[in-house]
Amino acid sequence: MAPLFSPASAPAPAASPALFSAFTSCPLFIATASSAISARIPSKKGFRHGRFTVCNVAAPSATEQDTKATAAKESQRPVYPFPAIVGQDEMKLCLLLNVIDPKIGGVMIMGDRGTGKSTTVRSLVDLLPDISVVVGDPFNSDPFDPEVMGPEVRNRVLNGENLPVTTTKITMVDLPLGATEDRVCGTIDIEKALTEGVKAFEPGLLAKANRGILYVDEVNLLDDHLVDVLLDSAASGWNTVEREGISISHPARFILIGSGNPEEGELRPQLLDRFGMHAQVGTVRDAELRVKIVEERARFDRDPKSFRQSYLDEQEKLQDQITSARSNLGSVQLNHELRIKISKVCAELNVDGLRGDIVTNRAAKALAALKGRETVTVEDIATVIPNCLRHRLRKDPLESIDSGLLVIEKFYEVFG
Repeated sequence: MAPLFSPASAPAPAASPALFSAFTSCPLFIATASSAISARIPSKKGFRHGRFTVCNVAAPSATEQDTKATAAKESQRPVYPFPAIVGQDEMKLCLLLNVIDPKIGGVMIMGDRGTGKSTTVRSLVDLLPDISVVVGDPFNSDPFDPEVMGPEVRNRVLNGENLPVTTTKITMVDLPLGATEDRVCGTIDIEKALTEGVKAFEPGLLAKANRGILYVDEVNLLDDHLVDVLLDSAASGWNTVEREGISISHPARFILIGSGNPEEGELRPQLLDRFGMHAQVGTVRDAELRVKIVEERARFDRDPKSFRQSYLDEQEKLQDQITSARSNLGSVQLNHELRIKISKVCAELNVDGLRGDIVTNRAAKALAALKGRETVTVEDIATVIPNCLRHRLRKDPLESIDSGLLVIEKFYEVFG
């Protein structure tokens, strides 16, 4: 799966991060040679040329998109700034590493109620950069990368059309617990297909989350078949809807973030394994720290605008750090000897499969890039390996020690 936010995926210059901007309305028209793009477009299921043509029912026009974006900017609720969140360093680090390298595979956040899980995830959106999208496309299609183009945009490119392009903030989609499969995946208008010969597709939440973040609160309470759908789409980068012999596929590349309270039930092990990292959050016990959190929250509630302004410098510094890390990620090196030791830890912990090895390597590189280094150190690995392996260990009902501590013990045993 190609990186969601990889700077290398688009030749266009990256837009500067805009803290309060929900939309930048300066469309520019880019003429793309259809022969060059068509040579890069792979053959995908659901894009066969034939009697049916794809028609997005809910695709807004450029004017409608501009109007909605402006209205959303004016009416949106203020978001608690990410640097203002006190404590919960493990959760914040896992989120930042996934933003730097979306191929890590998302984060599962488990912890007590009222520990700021949802607040932290929603504050992450402020740190994300603007992306280029095709105006009026419901899939947030990248005008430069055929791999993340919706079917309608692909056809327009192949026909040599000029694509109206604008920039917008990366979106975060909240998945409600009561969502149906049609709401998540999208639906096909069978009547229109039969009468007009058109694949009339009503995009779902997966289409909206393309090139963004999909957040599932209380993911452990979500129906297992919906969790399977989400994880399959997150892993493959595509969502396929099939109804009455009609099939439509569209790109669905997103960072999947789930949160939940372990008291309300656990996810199946095979589903937990599909999340790249696992963060545990607990209630702060230090009285002084608790008072600070309460005071900061009260200050935000009294005057959100002033509160956000007080953290503007820290916010911009973190944005620059993330942008730099994503740019330098490809040049970060991980010593072969350290790779061997990572795999040895996974093998001695009896971790099933190779996802643990892969994610640990990626997370360590992302952390080194975040710190501005080009070489991964043992300290980087020690920081991320509990989050990468904790949820992949086989559960022992007689074991009282935390699985993260087991990983740390084995790490120091192998790395010395």
